[in-house]
Formats: sequence, structure tokens, C-alpha cells
Amino acid sequence: MKKIIVMIAILLISLPTAMSTTTSINKIQNDPIGTYMFEDFDPLVNVSVTVQINKIRSLEKKDIQIPSNKKIDPIGNPDFYVKVTINEENFTSPIWYDTKYVYDPQWSTTLDVPDDQENVNIKIQLWDWNENGDILCDISPFNYELPDTYEVNLRYSIKTGHWTGDDYCSNDPNDFDPSGYGRLNGCDDGSIYQNDPDCELWFDIYQNDYDNDGIPYWTEVNIFGTDPTIDDRGRDDDNDGVPIEWEYKWGHSFGWHQDFWFYNPFVWEDHATLDPDGDGLTNIIEYQWSDWGTDPFRKDVFVELDVMESSADGTVVCLPIDSEELLYTAFDRQNVVFHLDSGCMGGSDIIPFDEVTDHDELNDIYTNYFLHGDQNNPRRGVFHYGVMVYNAEEAAGYIFRNDAFQISVKGMLDKKQQWLWLNTDVIFASAYMHELGHTFNFNPIPGHDDGCYYPWQIGWWLVGPYKSCMNYRYMYYTVDYSDGSRGKNDFDDWERMDMTAFQGH
Repeated sequence: MKKIIVMIAILLISLPTAMSTTTSINKIQNDPIGTYMFEDFDPLVNVSVTVQINKIRSLEKKDIQIPSNKKIDPIGNPDFYVKVTINEENFTSPIWYDTKYVYDPQWSTTLDVPDDQENVNIKIQLWDWNENGDILCDISPFNYELPDTYEVNLRYSIKTGHWTGDDYCSNDPNDFDPSGYGRLNGCDDGSIYQNDPDCELWFDIYQNDYDNDGIPYWTEVNIFGTDPTIDDRGRDDDNDGVPIEWEYKWGHSFGWHQDFWFYNPFVWEDHATLDPDGDGLTNIIEYQWSDWGTDPFRKDVFVELDVMESSADGTVVCLPIDSEELLYTAFDRQNVVFHLDSGCMGGSDIIPFDEVTDHDELNDIYTNYFLHGDQNNPRRGVFHYGVMVYNAEEAAGYIFRNDAFQISVKGMLDKKQQWLWLNTDVIFASAYMHELGHTFNFNPIPGHDDGCYYPWQIGWWLVGPYKSCMNYRYMYYTVDYSDGSRGKNDFDDWERMDMTAFQGH
């Protein structure tokens, strides 16, 4: 029977389009009762819906002491697993043992769903396995009706291939999903500085379609006026710099009574200047770096980390891997998603060893290893540049361009020798975050002078409320910027962060 329907559908599709895509969008938006709904939302295939887990991270911080009974895992690292419910059918992932960070889960689950029912109900839970009882981890936003809930509930539409609920897409600055579309953050319920089992989880939901372009049949026929038997990926009919599949994914949200389509792949839009989230990355840049998990309605920060050869005595000139994780956690908890292109795993672009690196040499490194001799390198204005050297001439760390800073490994190790009680990973991460902070143009910075460095200095006490790694009082043992909640002499770094300052040359 479906073969006959497929032939009829293809025949109908081959006829001249009765209305332009813009007209189609307008008709659907002005038809909240659903005149254009089909009995079968996709006559070309039996619809199945897939939930794919892409990344899991604990958001617990290493630079604070958490009581064992408040940790995700009271003894060691978590043993994560995921429970997914699709239309009352339950699915459970394997357990990823003894790890706080699952970067390549390679797990998804699929269920055949009714083709004549638009909505599919989906629930996602993240668990930590324990012999004495499993712990439900927090990945949920704040819910007024269920303030203590940790799970996420979604409603997926097989008409549009989009979802809403505890995670959603919106282009309204007053209604952005704080953590972004397809990303869950347990800190969104206000528990960021509380002892809560907060985690982040990246996921995707999609359905099969005949031409495998990711755009459902109903949307192709009724909204875009495209052929659902032909793969449309890569089309940019309006020549605005982003293809149809990107405008489809990010150009839709659910209204109270109807779907709302705000990016039209057949009408030119100024994606070269549009920057809805104000992170300095235009929609075209967000598209170009979408493989990294960018979101045009949630802030992203890119940093390139280049490193130097090890010293003759074997000192590794690199940022410790646990320091990298601390940076991810600090930013991701605040929904300023951190993307680090780290050279610490080796490669052909390792900087030759230098006993002492001066300011001019740092500029040469910037030109040769970041820009690769091209002043118009596409990374310029997208990535901040934070290079690791063995020993810098002027200071253990400082910013030497609007978008570039250095950290001296020898300087960090000297700090560890000076203050043996400090954690090495925290020292490196705190210093790296401090210097990166200068590229965000924080001003003023309480405690950023010599009179605030030691407890016997009056400045140490005056700037105490400003609990930020930008403050020398907290540098080397705090991996965070301040949130402005501590009254006089405090500032909210996360809100006053200038995401475009680094783009000035």
C-alpha cells in the first residue's frame, strides 16, 4: 500500500509548485487549526525516531571541597548511564564506568512511531550507577511545577523534526534556552554554587526520511516546497551564506498555537552580520564551525592552544588535561560553552623549544603558528589564542595582543613550589582563565594590582567580595569568574564579559 502512496506522492511533487515557499510558510502560520495536516505525515517511509547521546560531563568542580554525600559518586568517579523513554517505551544505555567525562558515547536508541500522530513524548534521565543504589543526576532546567526534578521531558514533532519542552529553540532574546538547543545543563535550575549532582548532556533527536537530508517530508512539502525524494543539503538558493539544512535546524520554534519559522532558506537574510546571542560570532561563523557544537542562540568561546617542545630536563610545556577539564566546567556551567583546540596531544605545529621567550618572539609565534602567515586567516576573530611557553621574559602570564596571551610553564611550577598546598591542575587552569579573561575586557578588575596579592596587604581584604580568578587574591586556586552576588566591591564578570573585544586588531 505504501508503494502506491509513494508513487502518487512523487507524481504530485513533480507537478509545478502551487505557491512559493514564502507563501507556504505564511499559509501554515495562518492556519493554527491544521488544515494542511496529513493522515500520514510521511507517506514515503515508516517513521522512526532516534534519540542520540553525544556527550556527558560532570559539572562538579575540583577547586572546592564537596562533602562525599553530596557528590555525584560518593567514592570515586561517576559510572554514568542514560535512560530514555520514547512513547512509554524504555531504553537504557550501557554503563560508562569510572569517568566524569564521556566524550564519545556512541549510543542511540530508535523506536518506530505512529505516522499519523504528530507528537512523540520523550524523557531523558542521567544516572550514576552505585552498588548501594543508583543516583539520579541533575540535567534539568528550573521547573516551577516540579522544582526538584532532575529529568528532562520533551515533545518531538514528526511534522517539523523539532522538539520543545525542557529543551527548545527560540530566536527571542527574552526566551533563549539558556543551555542551548540539544544541550542540557543541571546548573540551569539555580544550583550552580550548591552541592547538587549537576551534569551537562549533549543529545540530538531525529527521524528517518526518504532522501536522508534530515528535513521531514511534511516540512519539505508544506513549508519549503522542496522535493522530499531529493537530498537538499548544501543548497543555498538565497545566497546568504548558510545552506538550507542550517536554516531549517535553527530557523524554527514552537508558538502557542502554531509553528513559527523565522529563517527562510529561500529569502536572503543578513547572516553575515546577524549575531543573536552577542558572542561575536555571526550566523555564518556559527554555521562554519557547527561541527564543534555552536549554537546561534547561546554563547560560544573558541580558544586555540599551541605548545612548545619539552625542555632538556623533560619539563612538558603543556596545559595539564585536568586543567583543560576545569576550564570546560567553569565556562559550561555558565552556558558560555568552551571550545579548546588543544595542541597538547602533539603534532607538526609544535613550537621549537626556547629557554626564555620575549614579547617580540611571542608576536612571531602568533604570526607563524596561529595565523600561519596569513593575516586573513579564518580563525582570526573566531579563536582567542593562548600559547604555552617554557619561560616568558616579562611575567609568568600576560596578554600580548587583544586576542592573544601566554602562560609560562616554569612560572606555574614555581608557584606550586612556593605554595605546596595548591593543586597543580588548578594553578594552571586558574592562570589560563585569568589571562583569557583579559581578552574579554573586564573593567574594572578589583585586586588586579600588587597591593592585593598577600593577606598582610590592606587591598587583600578590601577586594575580598570579588571572588574571581581575575583578582590576585583568588588567582591560582579559583577557576571561575565572579557572579556579582557578594555585594559591594563585587562585579558580575559573566554578565559584563565583552565577547567582541578580542576581535579588534
